[in-house]
Amino acid sequence: MGVNAWLSLGSNQGDRLRNLREAIARLHSEQVQVVRCASVYETEPVGYDTPQPMYLNTVVQVRTSLPPMDLLEYVMAVEQAGGRVRTHYGNPRTIDIDIVLYEGVQMQSERLTIPHPRMYGRAFVLVPLLEVSPDLTLPDGTPIRLLLEQPEVRAQKIWKLPDANLSL
Repeated sequence: MGVNAWLSLGSNQGDRLRNLREAIARLHSEQVQVVRCASVYETEPVGYDTPQPMYLNTVVQVRTSLPPMDLLEYVMAVEQAGGRVRTHYGNPRTIDIDIVLYEGVQMQSERLTIPHPRMYGRAFVLVPLLEVSPDLTLPDGTPIRLLLEQPEVRAQKIWKLPDANLSL
């Protein structure tokens, strides 16, 4: 079925672990199959102007027959089903799902940019991304693991939750 894509999931509102589990379950369909789930990581919020609750984050690798824009619509529907209310950037959220990478695709549009433009400096994306796909490279051939060596990424606090199982 289709191609590989990598999705970053985060939650900082309500029962964060349950929100992640339910979103992963909702992702499964004829068009989207979750292939691998990373561990769950607790992280401090990054890039907000206002104080935020701590996040739980993970990354899943999916196989999909959906083209990128259709996958975007699909994950937005999964977010909505999980109680996500879109008001403005920076609000706490029950579930946030971003398309981080989509095999063979580089694109930039008003609604979707692949690779995700903010993934490069976010440990909460890079650490679980490497857990599910240790040899993954950016479209330009740069190994993802090299991004973890950046000082701004290394400075971010990230804690693996040992008992938070998201396995399929």
